[in-house]
Amino acid sequence: MAKGQVKVLNALDVAKIQWYHFKAILISGMGFFTDAYNLFCISTVARLLGRLYFTRPGSNNPGILPIHISAAVNGIALSGSLFGQLFFGWLGDKIGRKKVYGITLIIMIISTIGSGMSFSKTPKGVITTLCFFRFWVGFGIGGEYPLSATIMAEYANKNTRGTFIAAVFAMQGMGILASALVAMFIAAIFDNKYKPPPYNVDPLGSVPPESDYIWRSVLIFGAVPAVFTLYWRMQMPETARYTTLVAQNPKQAVKDMSNVLDVHLDPEIEKVEELVHSEKHKFKLFSAEFARIYGIRLLGTTTTWFLIDIAFYSLNLFQKDVFYSVGWIPLPEEMSGMREVYNIAKFQALISLCGTIPGYWFTVGFIDIIGRWWIQMMGFFCMTIFMVAIAIPYQHWRTKEHRVGFLILYGLIFFFANFGPNATTFVIPAEIFPARFRSTCHGISAAAGKAGSIIGAVVFLYASQEEDPAKRNPGYPGGIGKKKSIFILCVTNIIGMMCTFLVPETKGKSLEELSGEVDVEDDAPYERIAVPQ
Repeated sequence: MAKGQVKVLNALDVAKIQWYHFKAILISGMGFFTDAYNLFCISTVARLLGRLYFTRPGSNNPGILPIHISAAVNGIALSGSLFGQLFFGWLGDKIGRKKVYGITLIIMIISTIGSGMSFSKTPKGVITTLCFFRFWVGFGIGGEYPLSATIMAEYANKNTRGTFIAAVFAMQGMGILASALVAMFIAAIFDNKYKPPPYNVDPLGSVPPESDYIWRSVLIFGAVPAVFTLYWRMQMPETARYTTLVAQNPKQAVKDMSNVLDVHLDPEIEKVEELVHSEKHKFKLFSAEFARIYGIRLLGTTTTWFLIDIAFYSLNLFQKDVFYSVGWIPLPEEMSGMREVYNIAKFQALISLCGTIPGYWFTVGFIDIIGRWWIQMMGFFCMTIFMVAIAIPYQHWRTKEHRVGFLILYGLIFFFANFGPNATTFVIPAEIFPARFRSTCHGISAAAGKAGSIIGAVVFLYASQEEDPAKRNPGYPGGIGKKKSIFILCVTNIIGMMCTFLVPETKGKSLEELSGEVDVEDDAPYERIAVPQ
Protein backbone atom coordinates (compact mmCIF):
# COMPACT_ATOMS: atom_id res chain seq x y z
CA MET A 1 0.00 0.00 0.00
CA ALA A 2 1.32 3.47 -0.87
CA LYS A 3 2.25 5.80 1.96
CA GLY A 4 -0.76 7.90 2.95
CA GLN A 5 -3.27 5.60 1.26
CA VAL A 6 -6.59 5.29 3.12
CA LYS A 7 -7.60 1.75 4.06
CA VAL A 8 -11.04 1.90 2.46
CA LEU A 9 -9.46 2.91 -0.86
CA ASN A 10 -6.73 0.32 -0.54
CA ALA A 11 -9.43 -2.28 0.12
CA LEU A 12 -10.93 -1.39 -3.26
CA ASP A 13 -7.50 -1.59 -4.93
CA VAL A 14 -6.82 -5.12 -3.69
CA ALA A 15 -10.39 -6.49 -3.66
CA LYS A 16 -10.96 -9.77 -5.43
CA ILE A 17 -13.38 -9.76 -8.36
CA GLN A 18 -16.88 -9.88 -6.89
CA TRP A 19 -20.50 -9.63 -7.98
CA TYR A 20 -20.58 -5.87 -7.41
CA HIS A 21 -17.88 -5.45 -10.10
CA PHE A 22 -20.03 -7.22 -12.68
CA LYS A 23 -23.13 -5.36 -11.53
CA ALA A 24 -21.32 -2.04 -11.99
CA ILE A 25 -20.14 -3.11 -15.46
CA LEU A 26 -23.67 -4.10 -16.44
CA ILE A 27 -25.31 -0.92 -15.14
CA SER A 28 -22.69 1.40 -16.64
CA GLY A 29 -22.35 -0.68 -19.80
CA MET A 30 -26.06 -0.56 -20.58
CA GLY A 31 -25.78 3.19 -20.63
CA PHE A 32 -23.07 2.91 -23.27
CA PHE A 33 -25.12 0.34 -25.17
CA THR A 34 -27.92 2.91 -25.32
CA ASP A 35 -25.48 5.69 -26.28
CA ALA A 36 -24.07 3.80 -29.24
CA TYR A 37 -27.50 2.66 -30.40
CA ASN A 38 -28.80 6.23 -30.44
CA LEU A 39 -25.71 7.72 -32.08
CA PHE A 40 -25.39 5.19 -34.89
CA CYS A 41 -28.98 4.12 -35.63
CA ILE A 42 -29.44 7.32 -37.63
CA SER A 43 -27.05 6.01 -40.31
CA THR A 44 -29.40 3.07 -41.03
CA VAL A 45 -32.43 5.28 -41.73
CA ALA A 46 -30.90 8.47 -43.17
CA ARG A 47 -31.47 7.27 -46.75
CA LEU A 48 -35.11 6.51 -45.96
CA LEU A 49 -35.57 10.04 -44.62
CA GLY A 50 -34.32 11.33 -47.96
CA ARG A 51 -36.77 9.15 -49.90
CA LEU A 52 -39.72 10.13 -47.70
CA TYR A 53 -39.21 13.88 -47.57
CA PHE A 54 -36.96 14.90 -50.46
CA THR A 55 -37.96 12.82 -53.51
CA ARG A 56 -38.73 15.05 -56.49
CA PRO A 57 -41.68 13.94 -58.66
CA GLY A 58 -40.50 12.61 -62.00
CA SER A 59 -36.88 12.19 -60.92
CA ASN A 60 -34.95 9.14 -62.12
CA ASN A 61 -33.41 8.74 -58.66
CA PRO A 62 -35.01 8.50 -55.22
CA GLY A 63 -34.61 11.47 -52.93
CA ILE A 64 -31.68 11.92 -50.58
CA LEU A 65 -31.07 14.30 -47.72
CA PRO A 66 -29.54 17.54 -49.01
CA ILE A 67 -25.94 17.72 -47.90
CA HIS A 68 -26.51 20.47 -45.31
CA ILE A 69 -29.42 18.53 -43.81
CA SER A 70 -27.41 15.30 -43.82
CA ALA A 71 -24.61 17.09 -41.98
CA ALA A 72 -27.10 18.46 -39.46
CA VAL A 73 -28.85 15.13 -38.85
CA ASN A 74 -25.53 13.32 -38.39
CA GLY A 75 -23.75 16.06 -36.47
CA ILE A 76 -26.40 17.50 -34.15
CA ALA A 77 -26.33 14.61 -31.65
CA LEU A 78 -22.53 14.80 -31.59
CA SER A 79 -22.75 18.52 -30.83
CA GLY A 80 -25.15 17.83 -27.98
CA SER A 81 -22.81 15.14 -26.71
CA LEU A 82 -19.90 17.58 -26.61
CA PHE A 83 -21.82 20.00 -24.38
CA GLY A 84 -23.12 17.14 -22.24
CA GLN A 85 -19.62 15.83 -21.64
CA LEU A 86 -18.41 19.19 -20.42
CA PHE A 87 -21.47 19.95 -18.28
CA PHE A 88 -22.01 16.56 -16.67
CA GLY A 89 -18.29 16.00 -16.26
CA TRP A 90 -18.11 19.19 -14.21
CA LEU A 91 -21.32 18.36 -12.35
CA GLY A 92 -20.05 14.87 -11.47
CA ASP A 93 -17.15 16.43 -9.56
CA LYS A 94 -19.33 19.16 -8.10
CA ILE A 95 -22.21 17.19 -6.56
CA GLY A 96 -21.19 13.54 -6.96
CA ARG A 97 -21.21 10.83 -9.58
CA LYS A 98 -24.37 9.03 -8.41
CA LYS A 99 -26.56 12.15 -8.14
CA VAL A 100 -25.91 12.99 -11.77
CA TYR A 101 -25.92 9.45 -13.16
CA GLY A 102 -29.70 9.02 -13.34
CA ILE A 103 -30.28 12.46 -14.86
CA THR A 104 -28.42 11.56 -18.04
CA LEU A 105 -30.62 8.51 -18.63
CA ILE A 106 -33.85 10.46 -18.02
CA ILE A 107 -32.78 13.06 -20.60
CA MET A 108 -31.93 10.29 -23.09
CA ILE A 109 -35.27 8.50 -22.58
CA ILE A 110 -37.41 11.61 -23.06
CA SER A 111 -35.48 12.96 -26.03
CA THR A 112 -35.20 9.56 -27.74
CA ILE A 113 -38.96 9.16 -27.67
CA GLY A 114 -39.28 12.74 -28.85
CA SER A 115 -36.99 11.97 -31.81
CA GLY A 116 -39.30 9.25 -33.04
CA MET A 117 -42.35 11.47 -32.51
CA SER A 118 -41.01 14.25 -34.75
CA PHE A 119 -44.30 14.91 -36.54
CA SER A 120 -44.96 17.89 -38.77
CA LYS A 121 -46.85 18.76 -41.92
CA THR A 122 -43.71 19.73 -43.82
CA PRO A 123 -40.33 18.02 -44.38
CA LYS A 124 -38.60 21.07 -42.92
CA GLY A 125 -40.70 20.75 -39.76
CA VAL A 126 -39.94 17.05 -39.38
CA ILE A 127 -36.19 17.52 -39.79
CA THR A 128 -36.10 20.58 -37.51
CA THR A 129 -37.97 18.76 -34.75
CA LEU A 130 -35.80 15.67 -35.23
CA CYS A 131 -32.62 17.73 -34.93
CA PHE A 132 -33.94 19.44 -31.78
CA PHE A 133 -34.54 16.15 -30.00
CA ARG A 134 -31.36 14.58 -31.39
CA PHE A 135 -29.37 17.39 -29.80
CA TRP A 136 -30.81 16.52 -26.39
CA VAL A 137 -30.27 12.82 -27.01
CA GLY A 138 -26.62 13.71 -27.53
CA PHE A 139 -26.60 15.93 -24.44
CA GLY A 140 -27.68 12.99 -22.28
CA ILE A 141 -25.26 10.67 -24.03
CA GLY A 142 -22.44 13.12 -23.34
CA GLY A 143 -22.89 12.72 -19.60
CA GLU A 144 -22.43 8.98 -19.83
CA TYR A 145 -18.79 9.26 -20.89
CA PRO A 146 -17.19 10.94 -17.87
CA LEU A 147 -19.60 9.44 -15.33
CA SER A 148 -19.44 5.81 -16.51
CA ALA A 149 -15.66 5.85 -16.87
CA THR A 150 -15.11 7.57 -13.52
CA ILE A 151 -17.53 5.35 -11.60
CA MET A 152 -16.06 2.16 -13.02
CA ALA A 153 -12.50 3.34 -12.38
CA GLU A 154 -13.31 4.21 -8.79
CA TYR A 155 -15.08 0.90 -8.12
CA ALA A 156 -12.44 -1.36 -9.69
CA ASN A 157 -9.31 -2.88 -8.21
CA LYS A 158 -5.99 -1.73 -9.60
CA ASN A 159 -5.06 -4.98 -11.36
CA THR A 160 -8.26 -5.35 -13.40
CA ARG A 161 -9.33 -1.71 -13.61
CA GLY A 162 -8.51 -1.40 -17.31
CA THR A 163 -10.46 -4.56 -18.09
CA PHE A 164 -13.53 -3.31 -16.25
CA ILE A 165 -13.51 0.18 -17.80
CA ALA A 166 -12.90 -1.30 -21.26
CA ALA A 167 -15.78 -3.76 -20.72
CA VAL A 168 -18.12 -0.82 -20.08
CA PHE A 169 -16.91 0.84 -23.27
CA ALA A 170 -17.17 -2.43 -25.22
CA MET A 171 -20.94 -2.21 -24.83
CA GLN A 172 -20.70 0.53 -27.44
CA GLY A 173 -19.99 -2.17 -30.02
CA MET A 174 -23.04 -4.14 -28.89
CA GLY A 175 -25.13 -1.00 -29.23
CA ILE A 176 -23.90 -0.41 -32.79
CA LEU A 177 -24.76 -4.01 -33.66
CA ALA A 178 -28.17 -3.72 -31.98
CA SER A 179 -29.01 -0.59 -33.98
CA ALA A 180 -28.32 -2.51 -37.20
CA LEU A 181 -30.24 -5.63 -36.13
CA VAL A 182 -33.28 -3.65 -34.98
CA ALA A 183 -33.33 -1.71 -38.26
CA MET A 184 -33.04 -4.98 -40.22
CA PHE A 185 -35.82 -6.60 -38.20
CA ILE A 186 -38.26 -3.69 -38.51
CA ALA A 187 -37.51 -3.14 -42.21
CA ALA A 188 -37.95 -6.87 -42.93
CA ILE A 189 -41.36 -6.93 -41.19
CA PHE A 190 -42.62 -3.95 -43.19
CA ASP A 191 -41.08 -5.21 -46.43
CA ASN A 192 -42.70 -8.64 -46.10
CA LYS A 193 -46.08 -7.12 -45.29
CA TYR A 194 -46.26 -4.41 -47.96
CA LYS A 195 -43.82 -5.77 -50.60
CA PRO A 196 -43.13 -2.40 -52.27
CA PRO A 197 -41.59 -2.44 -55.77
CA PRO A 198 -38.19 -0.91 -56.60
CA TYR A 199 -38.05 2.80 -57.36
CA ASN A 200 -37.35 2.28 -61.07
CA VAL A 201 -40.55 0.21 -61.34
CA ASP A 202 -42.90 2.42 -59.33
CA PRO A 203 -41.37 5.55 -57.77
CA LEU A 204 -44.42 6.38 -55.68
CA GLY A 205 -45.12 2.81 -54.62
CA SER A 206 -41.49 2.15 -53.64
CA VAL A 207 -41.98 4.23 -50.50
CA PRO A 208 -45.49 3.51 -49.16
CA PRO A 209 -46.75 5.81 -46.36
CA GLU A 210 -46.11 3.05 -43.83
CA SER A 211 -42.36 3.51 -44.41
CA ASP A 212 -42.56 6.53 -42.15
CA TYR A 213 -43.05 4.23 -39.17
CA ILE A 214 -39.76 2.42 -39.83
CA TRP A 215 -37.35 5.20 -38.94
CA ARG A 216 -39.54 6.31 -36.03
CA SER A 217 -39.63 2.80 -34.59
CA VAL A 218 -35.86 2.38 -34.97
CA LEU A 219 -35.20 5.64 -33.10
CA ILE A 220 -37.76 5.09 -30.32
CA PHE A 221 -36.41 1.61 -29.56
CA GLY A 222 -33.29 3.34 -28.25
CA ALA A 223 -35.23 4.32 -25.12
CA VAL A 224 -35.96 0.69 -24.14
CA PRO A 225 -32.55 -0.30 -22.65
CA ALA A 226 -32.32 3.08 -20.91
CA VAL A 227 -35.67 2.52 -19.16
CA PHE A 228 -34.58 -0.91 -17.90
CA THR A 229 -31.27 0.49 -16.63
CA LEU A 230 -32.65 3.51 -14.77
CA TYR A 231 -33.87 1.73 -11.60
CA TRP A 232 -30.63 -0.16 -11.02
CA ARG A 233 -28.56 2.93 -11.63
CA MET A 234 -30.44 4.85 -8.95
CA GLN A 235 -29.64 2.08 -6.43
CA MET A 236 -25.86 2.33 -6.84
CA PRO A 237 -23.97 3.83 -3.89
CA GLU A 238 -21.71 6.81 -4.39
CA THR A 239 -18.12 5.79 -5.07
CA ALA A 240 -15.90 5.60 -1.98
CA ARG A 241 -13.24 7.74 -3.64
CA TYR A 242 -15.63 10.64 -4.20
CA THR A 243 -17.17 10.29 -0.74
CA THR A 244 -13.74 10.15 0.94
CA LEU A 245 -11.55 12.51 -1.09
CA VAL A 246 -14.07 15.04 -2.41
CA ALA A 247 -17.11 14.98 -0.10
CA GLN A 248 -14.73 14.29 2.84
CA ASN A 249 -17.13 11.86 4.51
CA PRO A 250 -15.03 8.75 5.24
CA LYS A 251 -17.66 7.32 7.60
CA GLN A 252 -20.19 7.12 4.77
CA ALA A 253 -17.56 5.72 2.42
CA VAL A 254 -16.72 2.97 4.88
CA LYS A 255 -20.41 2.20 5.40
CA ASP A 256 -21.06 1.93 1.65
CA MET A 257 -17.98 -0.13 0.89
CA SER A 258 -18.35 -2.38 3.94
CA ASN A 259 -21.71 -3.46 2.53
CA VAL A 260 -20.21 -3.97 -0.91
CA LEU A 261 -17.01 -5.75 0.17
CA ASP A 262 -18.52 -7.44 3.24
CA VAL A 263 -15.62 -6.37 5.46
CA HIS A 264 -15.20 -4.09 8.47
CA LEU A 265 -13.06 -1.03 7.76
CA ASP A 266 -11.71 1.85 9.85
CA PRO A 267 -12.82 5.27 8.50
CA GLU A 268 -9.45 6.79 9.55
CA ILE A 269 -11.00 10.22 9.98
CA GLU A 270 -7.81 11.97 11.06
CA LYS A 271 -5.80 10.47 8.22
CA VAL A 272 -8.42 11.52 5.67
CA GLU A 273 -8.50 15.06 7.06
CA GLU A 274 -4.73 15.28 6.86
CA LEU A 275 -4.81 13.99 3.28
CA VAL A 276 -7.54 16.26 1.91
CA HIS A 277 -6.06 19.34 3.60
CA SER A 278 -2.55 18.73 2.29
CA GLU A 279 -0.90 20.96 -0.31
CA LYS A 280 -1.71 18.36 -2.98
CA HIS A 281 -5.43 19.04 -2.52
CA LYS A 282 -5.41 22.84 -2.36
CA PHE A 283 -4.84 23.97 -5.94
CA LYS A 284 -7.77 24.55 -8.29
CA LEU A 285 -8.58 23.20 -11.74
CA PHE A 286 -6.62 25.02 -14.47
CA SER A 287 -4.37 26.74 -11.96
CA ALA A 288 -0.66 27.08 -12.63
CA GLU A 289 -0.03 24.13 -10.32
CA PHE A 290 -2.59 22.02 -12.19
CA ALA A 291 -0.94 22.92 -15.49
CA ARG A 292 2.50 22.04 -14.13
CA ILE A 293 1.49 18.60 -12.85
CA TYR A 294 -1.33 17.54 -15.17
CA GLY A 295 -1.11 19.85 -18.20
CA ILE A 296 0.84 17.43 -20.41
CA ARG A 297 -1.49 14.60 -19.49
CA LEU A 298 -4.60 16.62 -20.35
CA LEU A 299 -3.01 17.69 -23.62
CA GLY A 300 -2.28 14.04 -24.40
CA THR A 301 -5.78 12.75 -23.59
CA THR A 302 -7.54 15.53 -25.51
CA THR A 303 -5.40 15.38 -28.66
CA THR A 304 -5.42 11.59 -28.99
CA TRP A 305 -9.18 11.38 -28.45
CA PHE A 306 -9.76 14.25 -30.90
CA LEU A 307 -7.70 12.52 -33.59
CA ILE A 308 -9.14 9.01 -33.25
CA ASP A 309 -12.71 10.30 -33.37
CA ILE A 310 -12.09 12.09 -36.67
CA ALA A 311 -11.27 8.73 -38.24
CA PHE A 312 -13.72 6.58 -36.28
CA TYR A 313 -16.84 8.65 -36.91
CA SER A 314 -15.89 9.47 -40.49
CA LEU A 315 -15.80 5.79 -41.34
CA ASN A 316 -18.72 4.71 -39.13
CA LEU A 317 -21.39 7.27 -39.90
CA PHE A 318 -20.78 7.05 -43.67
CA GLN A 319 -20.45 3.31 -44.04
CA LYS A 320 -23.53 3.30 -46.26
CA ASP A 321 -21.84 5.66 -48.75
CA VAL A 322 -18.76 3.42 -48.86
CA PHE A 323 -21.02 0.40 -49.43
CA TYR A 324 -22.56 2.07 -52.46
CA SER A 325 -19.24 3.27 -53.82
CA VAL A 326 -17.79 -0.26 -53.93
CA GLY A 327 -21.03 -1.85 -55.14
CA TRP A 328 -21.94 -3.96 -52.09
CA ILE A 329 -25.48 -2.58 -52.12
CA PRO A 330 -27.63 -2.33 -55.28
CA LEU A 331 -28.21 1.13 -56.71
CA PRO A 332 -30.90 3.06 -54.80
CA GLU A 333 -33.25 3.10 -57.78
CA GLU A 334 -33.11 -0.72 -57.88
CA MET A 335 -34.58 -1.02 -54.38
CA SER A 336 -37.60 0.10 -52.42
CA GLY A 337 -37.06 2.32 -49.40
CA MET A 338 -37.71 -0.58 -47.03
CA ARG A 339 -35.27 -2.87 -48.80
CA GLU A 340 -32.61 -0.12 -48.76
CA VAL A 341 -32.86 0.21 -44.98
CA TYR A 342 -32.53 -3.57 -44.67
CA ASN A 343 -29.43 -3.74 -46.88
CA ILE A 344 -27.65 -0.81 -45.22
CA ALA A 345 -28.35 -2.27 -41.77
CA LYS A 346 -27.22 -5.73 -42.90
CA PHE A 347 -23.77 -4.52 -43.91
CA GLN A 348 -23.46 -2.33 -40.83
CA ALA A 349 -24.14 -5.44 -38.74
CA LEU A 350 -21.58 -7.39 -40.76
CA ILE A 351 -18.86 -4.80 -40.16
CA SER A 352 -19.75 -4.73 -36.46
CA LEU A 353 -19.51 -8.51 -36.13
CA CYS A 354 -16.31 -8.87 -38.16
CA GLY A 355 -14.30 -5.88 -36.96
CA THR A 356 -15.88 -3.55 -34.42
CA ILE A 357 -17.02 -5.93 -31.66
CA PRO A 358 -13.95 -8.24 -31.74
CA GLY A 359 -11.73 -5.17 -31.43
CA TYR A 360 -13.53 -3.97 -28.30
CA TRP A 361 -13.29 -7.35 -26.60
CA PHE A 362 -9.64 -7.87 -27.53
CA THR A 363 -9.00 -4.66 -25.62
CA VAL A 364 -10.97 -6.02 -22.66
CA GLY A 365 -8.88 -9.19 -22.72
CA PHE A 366 -5.43 -7.64 -23.14
CA ILE A 367 -5.48 -4.12 -21.69
CA ASP A 368 -4.21 -5.21 -18.27
CA ILE A 369 -1.64 -7.52 -19.87
CA ILE A 370 -0.18 -5.41 -22.69
CA GLY A 371 -1.01 -2.04 -21.20
CA ARG A 372 -2.94 0.98 -22.45
CA TRP A 373 -0.01 2.78 -24.07
CA TRP A 374 1.06 -0.07 -26.35
CA ILE A 375 -2.51 -0.89 -27.40
CA GLN A 376 -3.11 2.74 -28.32
CA MET A 377 0.12 3.05 -30.29
CA MET A 378 -0.46 -0.27 -32.05
CA GLY A 379 -4.03 0.70 -32.96
CA PHE A 380 -3.07 4.00 -34.57
CA PHE A 381 -0.26 2.29 -36.48
CA CYS A 382 -2.36 -0.60 -37.81
CA MET A 383 -5.25 1.68 -38.77
CA THR A 384 -2.80 3.70 -40.87
CA ILE A 385 -1.44 0.58 -42.60
CA PHE A 386 -4.88 -0.74 -43.55
CA MET A 387 -6.16 2.66 -44.65
CA VAL A 388 -3.16 3.00 -46.97
CA ALA A 389 -3.86 -0.52 -48.27
CA ILE A 390 -7.38 0.61 -49.18
CA ALA A 391 -6.57 4.08 -50.48
CA ILE A 392 -3.66 3.40 -52.85
CA PRO A 393 -5.44 0.77 -55.00
CA TYR A 394 -8.93 2.24 -54.34
CA GLN A 395 -10.21 1.54 -57.87
CA HIS A 396 -8.97 -2.05 -57.55
CA TRP A 397 -11.27 -2.65 -54.57
CA ARG A 398 -14.28 -1.25 -56.42
CA THR A 399 -14.34 -4.13 -58.88
CA LYS A 400 -16.78 -6.92 -58.08
CA GLU A 401 -14.21 -9.70 -57.74
CA HIS A 402 -12.20 -7.77 -55.10
CA ARG A 403 -15.03 -6.60 -52.83
CA VAL A 404 -14.44 -9.35 -50.28
CA GLY A 405 -10.85 -8.16 -49.88
CA PHE A 406 -12.12 -4.62 -49.35
CA LEU A 407 -14.52 -5.90 -46.68
CA ILE A 408 -11.63 -7.60 -44.85
CA LEU A 409 -9.43 -4.48 -44.88
CA TYR A 410 -12.33 -2.23 -43.92
CA GLY A 411 -13.19 -4.54 -41.03
CA LEU A 412 -9.56 -4.58 -39.88
CA ILE A 413 -9.55 -0.78 -39.64
CA PHE A 414 -12.46 -0.97 -37.22
CA PHE A 415 -10.86 -3.87 -35.37
CA PHE A 416 -7.69 -1.90 -34.65
CA ALA A 417 -9.62 1.28 -33.92
CA ASN A 418 -11.32 -0.57 -31.07
CA PHE A 419 -8.39 -2.79 -30.16
CA GLY A 420 -6.59 0.49 -30.01
CA PRO A 421 -7.19 4.21 -29.41
CA ASN A 422 -11.00 4.25 -29.57
CA ALA A 423 -11.01 2.21 -26.34
CA THR A 424 -7.84 3.42 -24.63
CA THR A 425 -8.70 7.11 -25.01
CA PHE A 426 -11.82 6.34 -22.95
CA VAL A 427 -9.91 4.42 -20.26
CA ILE A 428 -6.83 6.57 -19.60
CA PRO A 429 -8.49 9.90 -18.65
CA ALA A 430 -10.44 8.11 -15.89
CA GLU A 431 -7.19 7.01 -14.26
CA ILE A 432 -4.64 9.82 -14.30
CA PHE A 433 -6.35 12.81 -12.66
CA PRO A 434 -7.20 13.48 -9.00
CA ALA A 435 -10.63 12.47 -7.70
CA ARG A 436 -11.79 16.08 -7.37
CA PHE A 437 -10.99 16.75 -11.06
CA ARG A 438 -11.43 13.25 -12.50
CA SER A 439 -14.90 13.55 -13.99
CA THR A 440 -14.26 17.07 -15.29
CA CYS A 441 -10.98 16.16 -16.98
CA HIS A 442 -12.53 13.05 -18.52
CA GLY A 443 -15.38 15.22 -19.80
CA ILE A 444 -12.93 17.69 -21.32
CA SER A 445 -11.02 14.86 -23.00
CA ALA A 446 -14.25 13.31 -24.28
CA ALA A 447 -15.49 16.68 -25.54
CA ALA A 448 -12.27 17.06 -27.53
CA GLY A 449 -13.09 13.66 -29.02
CA LYS A 450 -16.58 14.82 -29.93
CA ALA A 451 -15.11 17.88 -31.60
CA GLY A 452 -13.14 15.41 -33.72
CA SER A 453 -16.27 13.37 -34.41
CA ILE A 454 -18.10 16.50 -35.60
CA ILE A 455 -15.25 17.18 -38.00
CA GLY A 456 -15.48 13.56 -39.12
CA ALA A 457 -19.26 13.67 -39.55
CA VAL A 458 -19.51 17.09 -41.22
CA VAL A 459 -16.20 17.92 -42.89
CA PHE A 460 -15.66 14.36 -44.12
CA LEU A 461 -19.17 14.37 -45.62
CA TYR A 462 -18.25 17.32 -47.83
CA ALA A 463 -14.66 16.30 -48.47
CA SER A 464 -15.45 12.70 -49.46
CA GLN A 465 -17.71 13.72 -52.35
CA GLU A 466 -16.19 12.75 -55.67
CA GLU A 467 -14.83 15.41 -58.03
CA ASP A 468 -16.70 13.87 -60.98
CA PRO A 469 -20.37 15.04 -60.84
CA ALA A 470 -21.47 11.71 -62.33
CA LYS A 471 -20.06 9.87 -59.31
CA ARG A 472 -21.76 11.88 -56.56
CA ASN A 473 -25.32 12.46 -55.43
CA PRO A 474 -27.37 15.06 -57.32
CA GLY A 475 -27.06 18.50 -55.76
CA TYR A 476 -23.98 17.61 -53.71
CA PRO A 477 -20.89 19.82 -54.20
CA GLY A 478 -17.66 18.31 -55.38
CA GLY A 479 -15.01 17.30 -52.86
CA ILE A 480 -11.66 15.62 -52.97
CA GLY A 481 -13.14 12.10 -53.13
CA LYS A 482 -13.06 9.13 -50.79
CA LYS A 483 -9.56 8.05 -51.77
CA LYS A 484 -7.90 11.35 -50.82
CA SER A 485 -10.10 11.63 -47.73
CA ILE A 486 -8.79 8.29 -46.49
CA PHE A 487 -5.22 9.55 -46.96
CA ILE A 488 -6.08 12.54 -44.76
CA LEU A 489 -7.34 10.13 -42.11
CA CYS A 490 -4.00 8.34 -42.33
CA VAL A 491 -2.27 11.61 -41.45
CA THR A 492 -4.53 12.08 -38.40
CA ASN A 493 -3.58 8.58 -37.25
CA ILE A 494 0.14 9.34 -37.56
CA ILE A 495 -0.28 12.52 -35.52
CA GLY A 496 -2.23 10.42 -33.01
CA MET A 497 0.79 8.13 -32.64
CA MET A 498 2.97 11.13 -31.88
CA CYS A 499 0.52 12.50 -29.31
CA THR A 500 0.39 9.12 -27.57
CA PHE A 501 3.85 9.92 -26.18
CA LEU A 502 2.11 12.53 -23.99
CA VAL A 503 0.05 10.01 -22.03
CA PRO A 504 1.31 7.68 -19.27
CA GLU A 505 1.06 3.94 -18.89
CA THR A 506 -1.34 3.29 -16.00
CA LYS A 507 -1.34 -0.50 -15.74
CA GLY A 508 -1.17 -1.91 -12.22
CA LYS A 509 -1.13 1.41 -10.33
CA SER A 510 -3.75 2.68 -7.89
CA LEU A 511 -5.69 5.79 -8.86
CA GLU A 512 -4.19 7.72 -5.96
CA GLU A 513 -0.64 6.82 -7.03
CA LEU A 514 -1.35 7.76 -10.65
CA SER A 515 -2.88 11.09 -9.71
CA GLY A 516 -0.22 11.89 -7.10
CA GLU A 517 -2.79 12.18 -4.29
CA VAL A 518 -0.70 9.87 -2.08
CA ASP A 519 3.02 9.18 -1.87
CA VAL A 520 4.49 5.99 -3.28
CA GLU A 521 6.56 3.59 -1.19
CA ASP A 522 10.27 4.37 -1.39
CA ASP A 523 11.04 0.94 -2.83
CA ALA A 524 8.47 1.38 -5.61
CA PRO A 525 9.23 4.71 -7.28
CA TYR A 526 6.64 6.03 -9.71
CA GLU A 527 7.35 8.30 -12.63
CA ARG A 528 4.62 10.88 -13.13
CA ILE A 529 4.71 10.42 -16.89
CA ALA A 530 5.76 6.81 -17.34
CA VAL A 531 5.99 6.27 -21.08
CA PRO A 532 7.30 2.84 -22.12
CA GLN A 533 10.82 2.95 -23.51
